[in-house]
Amino acid sequence: MSTLDPTVLANASGLGAIDRSGGRVDVSEKAMINARADVNQLLPLKYHWAWEKYLAGCNNHWMPTEVSMQADIALWRSPDGLTADERLMLQRNLGFFATAESLVANNIVLAVYRHLTNPECRQYLLRQAFEEAVHTHTFQYICESLGLDEGELFNMYREVPSIADKDSWALQYTQTLEDPDFTTGTTEKDQAFLRDLLAFYVVFEGMWFYTGFAQILSLGRRNKMVGIAEQYQYILRDESIHLNFGIDVINQIKLENPHLWTQAFQAEIRTMLGEACELEVVYGRETMPRGMLGLTAASCETYLRFITDRRCAQLGLAPLFGVTDNPFPWMSEVMDLRKEKNFFETRVTEYQTGGGLSWD
Repeated sequence: MSTLDPTVLANASGLGAIDRSGGRVDVSEKAMINARADVNQLLPLKYHWAWEKYLAGCNNHWMPTEVSMQADIALWRSPDGLTADERLMLQRNLGFFATAESLVANNIVLAVYRHLTNPECRQYLLRQAFEEAVHTHTFQYICESLGLDEGELFNMYREVPSIADKDSWALQYTQTLEDPDFTTGTTEKDQAFLRDLLAFYVVFEGMWFYTGFAQILSLGRRNKMVGIAEQYQYILRDESIHLNFGIDVINQIKLENPHLWTQAFQAEIRTMLGEACELEVVYGRETMPRGMLGLTAASCETYLRFITDRRCAQLGLAPLFGVTDNPFPWMSEVMDLRKEKNFFETRVTEYQTGGGLSWD
C-alpha cells in the first residue's frame, strides 16, 4: 500500500496554508480518513448520520447543577442510609468515572479529531468533547455535594488496581496517535487509528461504562441516591450517542478502506475485546465483592459478556461468548426513553426528549 501524498497529510488538520487555486468541495472527495477535500468546508454534507448525531447531542443538552442533590446528601450523611457495601460500590464507581471522562476527552481532542478528516464528523466530535467536560463536571459536583475526599476520588485511577489496569490498557492505544509526528496514510498507521477508535468508543464507552451504569441505576430503582442516578441517566443518554457515532465511524472507515479489515486484524480486535471484558469483570468483583441491589459480580460478568457480543455484532465480528440473554433487561428499558416517564420532568428547563433516537 503506497504512502499518501505528504501535501495532503499536511493540510489534514485544516490549519495549513490556503490554496487559492483550490476548487469547491465535491461530495465524492470527502472521506473519513486521508481525505483530499478541504476539511474546513462543512457543506455539502456526505455523512448525514454524523450531522444528525450532532443535532441530537445539542437537543439533549443538560448540566449537572440542574439536578438536586439534597436527598442524596441526607442519605449519604445518615449512618443507616446506605450499607457498607453500597458505599464501597458508589465510591469505586465514582472513582472510575471521575477521570474516565477526562481520558476520553483527551483522546478526542489530542488524537481522534486530528486524524478524522471529515468536517461533519469533526462537528460532532466538538459536541462530544463538550459533553465529556459536562460529565467530568458531574463528578466534581457529586464530590462537592457529598463532601467526598476529592484527592481519594480523583486519584483512584492510579491507586485502585482494577481501575488503573483498565485505564492503562486503553491509553496504550492513544499514545502513538498523540505523537505530533504521527500521520495516517499507510495501512499500518490507519490500523493504529482504528485500534484507538475501538479502544475508546467500543471498549471504554461501549463496554466499561455499563457495569457502572447498572450499579448506580440499581440504586436509583430502589429510591437511593436518586440525584446521582438521574445524572447517570443523562450520561447514559449521551454515551449511547457517542457509542453509536463511534461504531458508525469505524464501519464507515472499514467500508472505504476494506484493505484495513483483514482476517488477522479482525482476530486482533476480537482479542482486544476479550481482554477488555476480563478487565471489567475484575473491576466488577472489586467494586462489588458481595451481592446487593439485585446484582452480583457474577451477573455483572454475564452482562458484560452479553454487551461484548453485542459490540462484536455491531462491528461485523463473530461473537466471543455466545451470550444471547440479557441478565439485566431493565437496563434496556432505561435506555429506551420512549418506555419511561418524561425524561426531563424533574428539571426546571424543558429540553427535547429525543424520543425518536435509537439506543444500544
